[in-house]
Amino acid sequence: MNRKRKFAATILVAAAVIAVGACNRKQSTRNRLDEGHFPRVVLWAWERPEDLKTLDASRFGVAFLAQTLILKHDGVISAPRHQPLEIPPGTKLMAVTRIESSKIEGERAQLGDLQRQKAAALILKTLTLPDVSAVQIDFDAMQSERTFYRALLEDVRAQLPDQVPLSITALASFCVGDRWLKDLPVDEAVPMIFRMGADDRTIRSMLAAGDDFREPLCQRSYGVAIDEPPDFARDATRRVYVFNTHSWSDTKIAALQEGWLK
Repeated sequence: MNRKRKFAATILVAAAVIAVGACNRKQSTRNRLDEGHFPRVVLWAWERPEDLKTLDASRFGVAFLAQTLILKHDGVISAPRHQPLEIPPGTKLMAVTRIESSKIEGERAQLGDLQRQKAAALILKTLTLPDVSAVQIDFDAMQSERTFYRALLEDVRAQLPDQVPLSITALASFCVGDRWLKDLPVDEAVPMIFRMGADDRTIRSMLAAGDDFREPLCQRSYGVAIDEPPDFARDATRRVYVFNTHSWSDTKIAALQEGWLK
């Protein structure tokens, strides 16, 4: 091959690499929740009786706690939801799996392959619950657990149907200076802008000043609590998840529509 042909071949290879990179970048910005027209406001329904039969399913979705997984020394314990959840027909549902590490002295989880595979299988199983169209994982992973968590998310995403959204919650501090969320195989990381502890004043001041979370995955939604009204301007293009420490009522849902979500 002469020099001109070598040069031309090099250009073609470079162009192909750039095209593939562009395609990958485009794929990384995908948000299946928007593709599936999941409602812009989602009520978190935790482990308590919930009567949402009068909910406007055209405006609200429901992310309900489906199970809690406890990572033990050498296994995974699954605690399914026990409380009733009543919703109107057509409500978009997201099954939430809460993951916790064992707090018992001497039972620190090994976080091995078998634990990850079992946890992934249990999370995937929530997709078989009636009317569920999306999956969310709630895990406040410590630094030592992040490699395990990333691999778990990769396992779950690889086995979910392509059109099914995968959402995770994220401590707000994960979204500002800590970039470990970068390139996770999820459609969003919901920053929990409540119960923030020592970071509360710093993050609220940042948002009130018009600044944003640095992590792009955290720029697609908000996680707020009904008893901690946000004091910053809302980006109306973002999905809002609302937590309630008590069961939802028509009065509280109406207050949401007249308040920050108006």
